[in-house]
Amino acid sequence: MTHLILTGDVNLMGVTDPSVPFALVAPDFAAADLIFSNLECCLYAPAGGHSVDHEGFYADPIVGGAVLTGAGVGVIGMANNVNYGEAAITASIATLDRIGIPHTGAGANRTEARKPAVVTRNGVRFGFLQRSSVYWPTNHEAAANAIGIAVIRAHTAYQVPMHKIRPEIPPMNRPGLPPVVVTWADPVYLQWLRDDIAALRAQADVMVVSCHWGLGKEVLAYMTEIARAAIDAGADVVVGHGPHHFLPVEVYRGKPIFYGLGSFSFHTGHGGRKHGDWIGLMAEVDFDGTSLSRAGFRFVRHNDRNETVLSALADEADALAEIAAVSSAALSVEGDGVWVDLGDDPQRH
Repeated sequence: MTHLILTGDVNLMGVTDPSVPFALVAPDFAAADLIFSNLECCLYAPAGGHSVDHEGFYADPIVGGAVLTGAGVGVIGMANNVNYGEAAITASIATLDRIGIPHTGAGANRTEARKPAVVTRNGVRFGFLQRSSVYWPTNHEAAANAIGIAVIRAHTAYQVPMHKIRPEIPPMNRPGLPPVVVTWADPVYLQWLRDDIAALRAQADVMVVSCHWGLGKEVLAYMTEIARAAIDAGADVVVGHGPHHFLPVEVYRGKPIFYGLGSFSFHTGHGGRKHGDWIGLMAEVDFDGTSLSRAGFRFVRHNDRNETVLSALADEADALAEIAAVSSAALSVEGDGVWVDLGDDPQRH
């Protein structure tokens, strides 16, 4: 049996003691065979310092690297909206290479950014790919000859509703009728993801796709399109992150989709503001050889010392009720963990 832990956003800005952020989850991390995290900061020291009034989440590369290695993080995803700027991305990659943590999602060009990270545990090869649909419009996306992150472009349209598609939408005979927001994944970029998953099959026995996406608590159509396309192409697990809140869980063709894991270690954010007492998910996925055996999650929170705290499920009744109400997957409780029924209902698709 191979036990995976998959986390959402890890932001190490302002950390000075590498033992602090993951001190309270250390026993769970130590029991895992492999940990994957989305790195929501750059391991980079900007020349002359950096104003918090400007975009850029920068963590001390020595301290940040020590946090990750000390916690035993095995794979890092870099494709997100804060891994921005040639110098910062280059420095982050150099630090991860120096400390020996495989990574995916950013690189010197589009080919490098799209490359997977592949690691072996218990004789099983685990492959990871990451994409972002949330990124800056200039100098952020990796191109044929430009450093950046791997992305899947998504598009937005505003549609006047011709039919009553939701109970709250009034009839079309009323002036001022608000539009319906429609999103979809760019077909070229989505095909690139399919191609990369197909190519990864030759290198990996199990494949995990990680996506930085979202807006608030809603699962937008492009997110479902990307997640299901990834599983149709061969992915075994899809995890999302970006909104600093948990999102629904779905099972598609017997494979789990965690649409939003939220924050995992996130003390200071935009404008230097503290993020407060957020709540996120720590996904746990077990494989018996190459076969998915179970998937679930624990709720996590954050304290004033910038420590990630595993929540007692008895303290998270409201959160459990919320995620159960919005998730299409059936959930069951075991101790402080919540497990996903991996049985697939074709009527959901």
